[in-house]
Amino acid sequence: MWKLPLILALSVYSGLSFAADISGTWKQIDDKTGSPKAFIQIRQEKDGSYMGKIVKITPRPGYVPQETCIDCPEPYRNKPILGLDIIHDLKLLSDNSYGNGKILDPLTGKIYSVKGRLLSNGRLLQLRGYLGISTLGRTQVWIREK
Repeated sequence: MWKLPLILALSVYSGLSFAADISGTWKQIDDKTGSPKAFIQIRQEKDGSYMGKIVKITPRPGYVPQETCIDCPEPYRNKPILGLDIIHDLKLLSDNSYGNGKILDPLTGKIYSVKGRLLSNGRLLQLRGYLGISTLGRTQVWIREK
C-alpha cells in the first residue's frame, strides 16, 4: 500500500520534468496578414509563471509603429511599446499546454485571457487570446528564434 503514493509522486514529478519550456525569443506572426509583427521575449518568473515583453518591432510596408501604448489601461498607458510586458501570469497546465494568463494588445489597449500550447518540437507556440470563453478569440502561431 505504501508503494502507491510513491508511484504517484514519481509520476507527477517525471511529468513536470519533461514539460517543454517556452522561455526564449519568439517571432509574433499576425494572424490576419501572416506578416511578422514583433519579437517577444518570454521568461519564467520565480513563481513558475511566464511573462513576455516586446523586444523588437518588425518593420512592415505601409505600417508606422506606435511609439507608446496610447489606448492602454493603467499602468500601461503612455508607456513605450518597446520593452513593454504584454504577457502576464501564463502558467504551465500540462506537458505542452499553458493557460490562466493575460495578454495585452498594445495597438488597441485591450487585455485578453490567453492560453497556448507548444507545437512542432518546441519551435511553434500557438496562443489564443479571448474574452470570456476561448471560442470568442483569435489565435496566433509564433515561431521560436534560435
